[in-house]
Amino acid sequence: MQEFDPRRPTLRLAPSVLVAVAGLVVVAVGWKLVAGDAKPPVKPTPDAASLAALQHTAFARAEAQPGFDRPHSVPVKVQPGETLEGAVRRAGVAPDDARRVVTTLASAIDTVNIKAGLAFEAAVARPRGQRGPARLIGLSMRTGPATAITVSRTFDGALRLRELEEKVSDQTAVACGDMQGSLYESAARAGASPAVIRAASQLFAHKIDFSRDIQAGDPFCLVFDRKVSESGRTVEVGELQYAEVKGQRFYAFTRDGKPQFFDEMGKNIKGFLLRTPVDGARITSVFGLRKHPVLGYTRAHQGVDFGAGTGTPILAAGDGVVLEAKRWAGYGNWLRIRHQGQWDTGYGHISRYAPGIHAGSRVRQGQVVAYVGSTGLATGPHLHYEVWLNGKRVNPIGAKVPQGTILAGRELAAFKAQKAHVDALLAADGETPSRALASAGGPNLRTASLR
Repeated sequence: MQEFDPRRPTLRLAPSVLVAVAGLVVVAVGWKLVAGDAKPPVKPTPDAASLAALQHTAFARAEAQPGFDRPHSVPVKVQPGETLEGAVRRAGVAPDDARRVVTTLASAIDTVNIKAGLAFEAAVARPRGQRGPARLIGLSMRTGPATAITVSRTFDGALRLRELEEKVSDQTAVACGDMQGSLYESAARAGASPAVIRAASQLFAHKIDFSRDIQAGDPFCLVFDRKVSESGRTVEVGELQYAEVKGQRFYAFTRDGKPQFFDEMGKNIKGFLLRTPVDGARITSVFGLRKHPVLGYTRAHQGVDFGAGTGTPILAAGDGVVLEAKRWAGYGNWLRIRHQGQWDTGYGHISRYAPGIHAGSRVRQGQVVAYVGSTGLATGPHLHYEVWLNGKRVNPIGAKVPQGTILAGRELAAFKAQKAHVDALLAADGETPSRALASAGGPNLRTASLR
């Protein structure tokens, strides 16, 4: 590397500061500048992998400054009780450099009330021979799913702040695969978000017993809306549009101002009561005679027990009004909900009630109303679940409850048009909607831009 020679023209010095600034510009590739430049920037559109690679190597490729080694990127996270200036200093830079960069950042973010865990990358050049503090070349910090700020040195050594914003687009994501473990694990591997998986679990809760009906290799498919940044980061997850598990296919359709789900023929699949009021729970005891695990003698077990850990959310099996929320003998903390048509559901051994749940509260199907516990006569945490009809207990498994509505006329025509759009997404590349996307080779996530 050439040493500094004052006899050479200024432009032939090839100042490494400029090269480092160029490195910071590379970090911002794919971003839209929203502040700091008078001229509109060029908008290149690299893919997510290319952008990540450029971000990772930009600083390291900068030419070394005289007396300093080649700059490199130092990832830093703010520790509990630490100031932002202190975190910058941990990258090895001098106190004056740390103070200057924090002062520069103060025009864009709150640098005082910094939360622990805030992450950024500092580009630093260490002195040759490791004597003295490192020199700060620049800093990059993500401030949101699609926004970031960078600080870089200009030609004269001043610090320049840039606020960057990625373009966000609307997409419809198709996540399909074969069951390997739970629905949550399988769908997460296919690219579905926790919110989407939760919505699908509640959707199938009245149709499928996830503890007994799901087998390894069973196909599933989820279609949902999302907003995605240019670098491929999911900014926001929208509504679930379609769900398929074990060949059962349900489509979303907005009715009465809210999305509801219907089968292929336009029949509302929302059953009157959920079959499983606890997500992912297993049945540990069924309806009928049994030896009581605490009392030790045989007597009628007038409900179904679902084994689950303490604190697991309990869902309202259907729309209704809370009839009782109180302590009741061996049931411990007890909840009873009155539904239409003289149907009631009961929930026993609750550890605690959800906020706002009391006698007279209105609840909707799938709403969290309480949490699993072991109050009353119980050997461990579980939910005791009962179904009542006209004041008499009936077997929750196999109870014949009312069915949903069926679309007709204009609503049915609109539903079929929306269904055709989803089917077209599923059938892309010649695949059939119900199975081909759930390839035997594993999960598959595809996206299509919304029009």
